Amino acid sequence: KPQEKPKDSGKVTITKTFDFAGEEIKVTKEVDSNSKEAKSFLKQQEKLQSAAPASLPTVSGVKRPSGMSSLLGKISAKKQKMSTLEKSKLDWENFKEEEGIVEELAIHNRGKDGYIERKAFLERVDHRQFEIERDIRLSRMKP
Repeated sequence: KPQEKPKDSGKVTITKTFDFAGEEIKVTKEVDSNSKEAKSFLKQQEKLQSAAPASLPTVSGVKRPSGMSSLLGKISAKKQKMSTLEKSKLDWENFKEEEGIVEELAIHNRGKDGYIERKAFLERVDHRQFEIERDIRLSRMKP
C-alpha cells in the first residue's frame, strides 16, 4: 500500500509496493508537494481513509467487516504487478545513485559523443530534409 511521509522542505515521500516475480518490491520516490503526482497521491490517501468505515460489532463482541467494505478492502489490497522492463529501470536508477555516476552520465550524454545527442541531431536533419523535399514537390504542383 502507498504511504507518505511529509517533510518540512515541501517534499512528499511516496512509497509504493509492487509484486515482481513473487517478491515484494518497495519503490520510494520523493516529489515536490505541489506536483501533480503528490496531489493525486494525497487525494488517494484521503479516499482510502474515508472509504474504510468502522466495522460493526457482533453479538460475541468480535468485529467483522461488512460485505461490501471487505470486498473493497481485498481489491485495493492487491499489489500492482511490475514488469521486467520497469524492474530493470528501477535497478539501473538505484545503481546510478549508489555509484554516484548520475552527473557523469549526464555530462557524457550531452557531449558530442553522446548517443541521445546524435539521435536528436539525425532526427532534426531528417526533418529538415523532408521539409525541403516537400517544398520542392509543392512548388512543382502549382504552375
